[in-house]
Amino acid sequence: MLLTISTTYQPATDLGYLLHKNPARLQTVEVSGGLAHVFYPEATAERCTAALLLDLDPVGLVRGRGERGGEGFALEQYVNDRPYVASSFLSVALSKAFGTAMNGTCKDRPALPAEALPLAVKVAVVAAPGPDWPRRLFEPLGYQVETEAYALDPTQPAWGDSQYYTLHLRHDGLRLQDVLTHLYVLLPVLDNNKHYYVDQTEAEKLLHRGGDWLPRHPERDFITRRYLRYRALYVNPTLARLLDADELTDEADAAAAPAAPANPVPEAATDPAAAADALPPATASAAGDQAEARVPTEKTSLHDQRLQQVAQEIYQLAPKRVLDLGCGEGKLLRLLLRQPKIDYILGMDVSHQALTRAAQRLHLAEMPPRQRARIDLIQGSLLYKDERLAGFDAAALVEVIEHLDPGRLAALEAVVFGQARPGHVFVTTPNADYNQLYDTLSAGTFRHTDHRFEWSRAEFAAWATAVAERHGYQVRLVAMGEEMEGVGGPSQMAVFGL
Repeated sequence: MLLTISTTYQPATDLGYLLHKNPARLQTVEVSGGLAHVFYPEATAERCTAALLLDLDPVGLVRGRGERGGEGFALEQYVNDRPYVASSFLSVALSKAFGTAMNGTCKDRPALPAEALPLAVKVAVVAAPGPDWPRRLFEPLGYQVETEAYALDPTQPAWGDSQYYTLHLRHDGLRLQDVLTHLYVLLPVLDNNKHYYVDQTEAEKLLHRGGDWLPRHPERDFITRRYLRYRALYVNPTLARLLDADELTDEADAAAAPAAPANPVPEAATDPAAAADALPPATASAAGDQAEARVPTEKTSLHDQRLQQVAQEIYQLAPKRVLDLGCGEGKLLRLLLRQPKIDYILGMDVSHQALTRAAQRLHLAEMPPRQRARIDLIQGSLLYKDERLAGFDAAALVEVIEHLDPGRLAALEAVVFGQARPGHVFVTTPNADYNQLYDTLSAGTFRHTDHRFEWSRAEFAAWATAVAERHGYQVRLVAMGEEMEGVGGPSQMAVFGL
């Protein structure tokens, strides 16, 4: 199996310092069942590629196992895909060959591990139930994901594709340490197998390597179960610890945030008709920006303020059909269901796990038939055209765009404003100007580890204005949360209308 990591960071040969492997020579480390070779197919100042070639001995893999293994047929322990497919063997090789880099240490260039590098990764090959699985695992971490499929049998095209793919990952700016950690955890998850016994030590590895990003991953439960081989003894406590870490991060960051405004919640409505559809605060949640959720006050959190403000804007329009794009676990959907003038609501999210939770929180299975007919949940991506999104009066994207790489916003724009083209679009995103008021945020850092950018008011206005001009919309910009002199509100919203 072969894994390559390439960069165009200048000078690109700094990749050798990060990996602690000299580009001028071949280096080999022993691993269980074989050897891992590190070499550089190219190493120039403009572009550098490091390759990890794992050479496993099929006989060595089963030596000493006696009669264990090979349950499918007599020679299965010798005739299988283990020497060729990225798996836990490759994770072990990554740890042994690049362990220092994975820990973020570089003796010769101490500041280099903190640099965000343009990186391209190729893994040949991975095993997956379908091409959507690599996307579901890696896209939430900011990667551009492509897969190359292989026919099960080129002479029998009717049989379709095999379960094997060459995986291509690209990221415009990420620490090498993060890339190695993501691969270390997620490659065995894709493969859904491990060559060694899973116990509490493995759970601690997952918490150590995934603790910075896994609590917020939309497929957190799926990843944890497959990584720990479905052993409930370890899966359930690990998930509980990940949830605790998620909530503790929210509370610690919120405690250092500026005080909540004295009256942060916009009035629901003042006329009798609106009073019937008033939007009470949603229950407290662990969701939201790490630096702003769960403000320690009796007032509504910023996360819930945003949802209520969007819901109130939609209420004023009195639309019949509404889209919630990136609906997550369904908080905005719950508010929209309280508006009887809306005939139909469609929630879409890229995460199957989030949609499952949304269905549970909304109690879809227990809804009366008439109410159930008003709402549907679908899985999908805002980066690909989808006919199901056409014909809506309003669409909401609440804290969605900042989770995409800037280079992918054009695809989102084409889908939402070009193809789906709802009558109104509500887009909210953090206001970077406000970040200076958070004591926990150092200069240049974001409120959430999964944010790919955070825009100032001027940057957001420029983007919204250009989108509106390209697609024939009018746009107005609205501050969200308490406004502070010189920096505006903690969040900002663009309201697009045809």
